[in-house]
Formats: sequence, C-alpha cells, structure tokens
Amino acid sequence: MEGDPTLRLRVFDLNCWAIRYLSKRRQERVGLIGDTLRQEGFDLVLLQEVWSEQDYSDLKAKLGGCYPFSHYFRSGVIGSGLCVFSRFPILDTLLYQYSLNGYPYMLQHGDWFCGKSVGLVVIKISGIVFNVYVTHLHAEYCREKDAYLPHRLVQAWELAQFIRHTSKAADVVLLGGDLNMHPEDVGIRLLRGWTGLRDAFAEATHFEGCEAGCTLIPNNCFTVKTELLPFPLGIRIDYILYKAVSSFTVKCEELKTTMGTAPGMDIPFSDHEAVMATLHIQRQRQAAGANLGTAEPTLADVVTEARTEVGVGLRAAQRQRYSTGRMAVLALLLLLLQAVAALGALAGLAAGQPFPKLSFSLLAFLAIGILLLATGLHLFHTMEVKMLQGTEEQMRMALRALQEHP
Repeated sequence: MEGDPTLRLRVFDLNCWAIRYLSKRRQERVGLIGDTLRQEGFDLVLLQEVWSEQDYSDLKAKLGGCYPFSHYFRSGVIGSGLCVFSRFPILDTLLYQYSLNGYPYMLQHGDWFCGKSVGLVVIKISGIVFNVYVTHLHAEYCREKDAYLPHRLVQAWELAQFIRHTSKAADVVLLGGDLNMHPEDVGIRLLRGWTGLRDAFAEATHFEGCEAGCTLIPNNCFTVKTELLPFPLGIRIDYILYKAVSSFTVKCEELKTTMGTAPGMDIPFSDHEAVMATLHIQRQRQAAGANLGTAEPTLADVVTEARTEVGVGLRAAQRQRYSTGRMAVLALLLLLLQAVAALGALAGLAAGQPFPKLSFSLLAFLAIGILLLATGLHLFHTMEVKMLQGTEEQMRMALRALQEHP
C-alpha cells in the first residue's frame, strides 16, 4: 500500500434553473456555463434542471474533448433534468425514479411532471471506483405550510436507501444536487445519518463564496426576493456530500460557490449558485469500514421524527382519498338519477310532454366529467397512501433495528 498516489478530484454542481424554452436568457446562460466548464477543467460536472435535451446536446458539443464522457438521465413527462459530464470513462449508469413527487393537478409547481429521480454513474479513476449520484428533490415552495414535506421525506429516505444498497462495491461515494432542504432539516439529517455521507461545506479546509455557503441568495437577479425575506443571507439547499466506503480517506480541501453574476457578465449561471469542491482521496493502510447508517448517534431520533412527518402526510392522503371517492360516488348517483329521470321523461312523451334534451345533456356531461376527475384523483391518492404506508413501515422496521442494535 505504501507509495500509493493520492488523487484530487474537482467537482462542479449546479441547478441550472429550468434550462428550457421559457427560461430567461436561456441560450446565453447555456453558452456561459459551457465556456466556464471548458476554462476551469473540472473532473466531474453534475447538473440539474436541464429539461431540454437540445440544451444538453449543445453543452455536450460545446464541451467537446474537455469532457468526452457524459450521460443524460431520462424520466417523467419532461425529463429528470439530470446529467453528468466526466473527464473519465463512465462504466455504468442507473436511474431510480422516486415513488412520490407532488401532485399532477398542481400545475403551477410542475414537479410531478419532471419525474424527480436520482441518477448514478460509476467511474474508475486511478484504480478507485466512484459511485457518483446526482439528484433533485421536490421543491419546498412554502416553509411555513409545507404541503410537500412528506413527499420530500419519502424521496430523502428512498435516496438514502438507494445509495446504501448500491454503493457497497464502491471505494468512494459522491452525491451532488439540489436537495431543497436546509442543513438542519430532518430530511438532510436522515439522509446523512442513514448513509454516513459528510457535508463538503462543513468539512472543507478552505471555503470561499457566499456567507454560510448559501446557494440561493437575494443578490442573484433571478431569485424571487419575497421567498427569501425570512433569510436575509439566503439559504443553502445545494450540496456536495461524500464518504469513503473501503480503504480510503476523503477530505474536502476547498469548497467554493459562485456569488451572483458570472465574472465579466451581467447575469449569473442560474438562480442557484454553483458549488465547486476539491476532494483529496488517499488510500490508507487499514480499511475505513463501510460505516453505513451509523454516522449520527441520534439516528433513531431522526428516523422517529421523519416517520412522524410521513404519518402526518399519510393521514392527509387518506382524507383526500376518502373525499375524492365520495365525490366519485355522488357523481355516479347523479348519473343514475338522470337515467331514471330520462326514462320517466321518455314515458311522458306518450302524454305529449316535451323531452328537455339540452338540460339532460349538459347535466350528463357535467356528471361524467366529475366522475372521471374524481375517479382519477381517487386512484392517485390511493397510490399515494400505499407509498406513504410502505415508507412508514420501512422506517418502523429500521427504527426497531436501531433500537435493538444501537
């Protein structure tokens, strides 16, 4: 083992702020991101919210020989928005789509249509196997009344389970992405505690960038300032997390964030600040151990807290399922009453009474529309209930295991 070389890996992570046809100055920002990546020469680039495959293709063409290996993860209606560019060969890829991802009828948010997922690429550098994960969790939208918290916790749990069960053959695990959670939120504590991942910002020997490592800041011209009023410095929701699985050590030598506008430009890359980390990987004499799921001494408390929130979401989903089911039954009864009334009206034709075709048709179309809508929502909330029940059961079993074997 003596004399083994060390490895320094430079990682770039950015939520590209919905690079698609309706985004502000989209093409200009795509070009700016591509130019910066070519100049800086990062080893790994992890991007989120690249919804347009054309933009991915443009970036791929622009980066050319600098990043000869890349992968775009496809899922959902408009795509996962996840892609990876690498200077090193990608040996394998895998995509896992989260079981819960918001509501299809919340069109103004649109997370459901994205098919939020976690993508995995396996790369090998100097004999070291890296499992690199990129993801984007459901947005918060309103911190005071966060209706999506149960869904985001399910995603955080599934992300942690996915990493835990797919990283056992890796030497180093690296996760980058927009997790849409503050560092102290239960979802982050659950993810880090269950996987043993370490936060590059907290571990960095040297930091340069926005105060407190914030990645959504008021000084960015693309951010919605009203959403950041409770947080004058901004918030940190984009992360680079890492850990060594086998006989390696990983340290974050340097962490940087962008700070608003790009150098020499009047616009930033995105409404999020990019996160750039320099990681130092070194082989050691004794194995470090997998350390899966034992990083936090209070992990049982974290799992209990997360399970409680999932339970709150489960009860809300059950109420929605009941309401939509009742609406579907009422619409069906209305159709039956119409059928009976129509038979009575047809029988009255013999007595010379006119048949109100227009009224019956309008009412029938309304009842059918309500029936179809309510049935669709009932089925959706039934699936939501099952997913929440499944996650709560998994957390219950994990909690029991933690309590029996602390």
